[in-house]
Amino acid sequence: MFKFAALAALVSIIPLINAQSPIYGQCGGINWTGPKTCVAGTTCTYLNDYYSQCLPGSSSTPASSTKPPVSSTTAKPVSSSTKPVSTSTMPGGSPTTSSAPASTPTVAAGNPFSGYTIQINPVYQAEVVAALPAISDAATKASAAKVENIPTFFWLDAVARIPTLDTYMAAAAAAGGKRLVQIVIYDLPNRDCHAKASNGEFTIANNGAALYKTAYIDAIVAIIKKYPSVRVVAVIEPDSLANLVTNLSDPNCAAAQSVYLSSVTYAMQQLTTVGVVQYLDAGHAGWLGWPANLTPAAQLFASLYQSAGKPAGVRGLATNVANYNALVAASPDPITQGNPNYDEIHYINALSPALQASGFPDHFIVDQSRSGQQNLRQQWGDWCNIKGAGFGTRPTLNTGSALIDSIVWVKPGGESDGTSNTSAARYDSTCSLPDATVPAPEAGTWFQAFFQTLVTAANPPL
Repeated sequence: MFKFAALAALVSIIPLINAQSPIYGQCGGINWTGPKTCVAGTTCTYLNDYYSQCLPGSSSTPASSTKPPVSSTTAKPVSSSTKPVSTSTMPGGSPTTSSAPASTPTVAAGNPFSGYTIQINPVYQAEVVAALPAISDAATKASAAKVENIPTFFWLDAVARIPTLDTYMAAAAAAGGKRLVQIVIYDLPNRDCHAKASNGEFTIANNGAALYKTAYIDAIVAIIKKYPSVRVVAVIEPDSLANLVTNLSDPNCAAAQSVYLSSVTYAMQQLTTVGVVQYLDAGHAGWLGWPANLTPAAQLFASLYQSAGKPAGVRGLATNVANYNALVAASPDPITQGNPNYDEIHYINALSPALQASGFPDHFIVDQSRSGQQNLRQQWGDWCNIKGAGFGTRPTLNTGSALIDSIVWVKPGGESDGTSNTSAARYDSTCSLPDATVPAPEAGTWFQAFFQTLVTAANPPL
């Protein structure tokens, strides 16, 4: 059973004046023509070039001043999964730097979660704490408060977020004992090749393949190396390899294929050198779980693994990342008709033999962060801020399957999947479908109404 370590953190807030935009409303960004000041008690916080948001906080300054400096060696960071936090110190004044021990950890054998205390994601914890004052119902607020101490993964979706990892790792090391930090590697060049609105910072045309290695992976490895006492578990590049199984007919995916493979290979190899336990992303039951996709998927994972030299850090696969499927569905959702693998356990049980036959390790983790309610979607491919979704099974090693190392929360619930604003540069029409919660802010920014729904619809209840 997990032990959880709470860690307070401060969200990096840049104040604004002349309150106009409501709490959690937009207050700045490229092409934004609406109000650029926030209501009293909130501050306009830079989240990415396209979106600044009014978050609970104190006094204000002009929105034009909210953009942080960008390293001249990288493209402009665009966060798509979580928002940046202060990276200079943690509460209490702990510096982000530390002495680097000479030793390098070896990759753990067996279930990497067993016997470890998971260090709470400080970014998400701060978001949840900031959201509580806006909840008027006392029972809902009490339930929501419990979420801040549930472990979620920290998404490294831009180079600008890497310094925060140093802060996070330093706090875990300082806490002592057997500590574990959970991260998501998510910054491939031409990321989200089949999406209607890709939101990565690197492009193949602008030296993205080299920057991914040097400015992103190498920087992450250098930080992890400083803290050999802390175990790190990583999900590797959500959606990327699954796209290479089913979407090579899309010219964008075909053009990105070789760079995806070489970049993921580099990530696997380099992360292994500092003992990171890795789960490659394997989509979900409604994507690669169809019988026709199982063998091609297994062969792709195995080929990549073997060509990389079978890195010891690669433990297996992650499924249902940022999706809504149940691990074990009480009955098949009508939208799954035609697929015998209608939930994640059916998918895992069907994929395992194909992985074994291909020579890939068949261990899994399964995201259940927003899978508490089922039969909500009009189509299985609908993924954006699904109406009525609830927090799901809490992270646990009691998975009911020898194939599954842990049930996890990879997606921090309450961070938007994407915006429903049709005029936004990163608008995806999926986020305006009838089963999506609207109006919704930019991907990765806080979505208060959706968070409250996740709390009230949680199953099991919080």
